[in-house]
Amino acid sequence: MSAPTLARARTTAPARSANLAVIHSAYEAFRTHDVGALLDALAPDVEWVHPDSMADYDLGGTKHGHAGVLAFLAQAPTVVSGMRLEPQEFVESGDRVVVFGVRYVTSARGRTERLGFIHSWTLRDGRATRMEDIFDTAAFRRLIES
Repeated sequence: MSAPTLARARTTAPARSANLAVIHSAYEAFRTHDVGALLDALAPDVEWVHPDSMADYDLGGTKHGHAGVLAFLAQAPTVVSGMRLEPQEFVESGDRVVVFGVRYVTSARGRTERLGFIHSWTLRDGRATRMEDIFDTAAFRRLIES
């Protein structure tokens, strides 16, 4: 292989699959607070799943459809004053994309903590049909109650 070919190979990023592109767009929409773009990434019958132990704050369980996601997004600011997601690793297998990352959550009293998350996304026909949020609920609850 010639030197120019090697240089070109190093600077060419692998193409992103359609499923990965959808998930990246969902995180970008969340980052920019673009609810319309987030809903565009989600199927109308999406399942939006969070640990049942967060039900005390009306953030747990499974929300259904765009209306359920909107209700969840409206409820979150009543519990925490801010949240920033930083997805760090994307693993794709078939119709599933698993994302490992951290979120910076700010409590109502202004305390911010870095908390890990795993998001498991299932996709069909170019849209997410399920998002399951997996995280340390005890640490999240401690922050909310601090």
